[in-house]
Amino acid sequence: MSQSEPLRPSRQHHQAGEVESFPSGRLTYLAPKPLPTGALPVDYGRAVGLVTKHYLDFGVGNSFAFAWQMVLGIPCFGVLMGSLVIPLLAFGGGFHFGNGWSDAIWAFWDVMSLSFWVGLGGGLFALLIGLQTRWKMYDEAEKIVPTRFNRQRREICFVPEGHGEPIYVPWEELEAWVVEAQGVSEYGVRRQYGFGIGFRHPETGERFNLEFETHGLPLSISNWEALRAYMEYEVHTLEEIQPQGDLMASDQPQAPGAGPEEGIEFFHNARRNLHRRRKAGKVGWTYVFFWYLYHVMTFWTIPNRLVVWENAKMRRLSQKALPESMEKWSQPLPESEWTKPSEELKRQSKRVLELQKADPQQPVTEIFAQVSEEFSGKSSMTA
Repeated sequence: MSQSEPLRPSRQHHQAGEVESFPSGRLTYLAPKPLPTGALPVDYGRAVGLVTKHYLDFGVGNSFAFAWQMVLGIPCFGVLMGSLVIPLLAFGGGFHFGNGWSDAIWAFWDVMSLSFWVGLGGGLFALLIGLQTRWKMYDEAEKIVPTRFNRQRREICFVPEGHGEPIYVPWEELEAWVVEAQGVSEYGVRRQYGFGIGFRHPETGERFNLEFETHGLPLSISNWEALRAYMEYEVHTLEEIQPQGDLMASDQPQAPGAGPEEGIEFFHNARRNLHRRRKAGKVGWTYVFFWYLYHVMTFWTIPNRLVVWENAKMRRLSQKALPESMEKWSQPLPESEWTKPSEELKRQSKRVLELQKADPQQPVTEIFAQVSEEFSGKSSMTA
């Protein structure tokens, strides 16, 4: 979590639907007051790592098989190139441009005597770089405390960098926004999107933000909706906000709250799905061949086994970093002690749903702005 940057809004309070511009784009607020967006509650950013019946961890997601496939596959590709592909090219060149088989065989072994060691050395170097990256991630995980959303207390617990004690923010006071920006690169104009949450320290007024990039404005809104839906008891599991289709169907038990993983069952389901698609004529034999080639070169199911091991390790490390007061705050409460939504939030949410039903095509940010204006006017008249 980082402190505020110069482009961050300077006002103390914001409202849903409010838009603030900066030189290269704009921010649109979705909260405070977590109103229903009507978007699908999907964690496209894969930032949610743990979901239980009473809290959700945000900011430390699960590992993926693809990362380990690259760590293992790139070195394998380097060795294969040096020991086989490049010598075979030399063999073909010797046969075509030389004096037949004798020159072809000589070229093969002569080139291989060098290319094999170059490929092996490059592969080992790439493997060390990949492993170093993973181990660095483990070291950082011991220091990073995930942002925790507690729906029974209706609070969010933040532990910003450099702060030993947690900061608890009421759910209905949390600020959330989507970012739209554009910049110019050597490839032309590039549009960027992001999603963020933040708050001001209740005592010092210091601002803290947690942001990440997304691939589009609707995806940013869906990431927020996933958090909102969990806190409002509309979704209850990680599978509901990180759907993976048929590939994630598994009869294997998972760690409590951990949700789906790209483990062994994931791999075998993907292989079965591949053959179903082949029989249905959706893919050809060429696709099947390269699917098997890719997974052989990335060591078959080893990356999936490493994913299961790594996710378990990351969960253990993140739990070690939790302050004692945060662990106590995370304990479940009797239902009689659960914090209830405010009446104002209920009224505003009801009004948002009415406007969405009346005009489904109206952007949700405009609806939020209209509702915020309506209720701010009512509050002024009441005062």
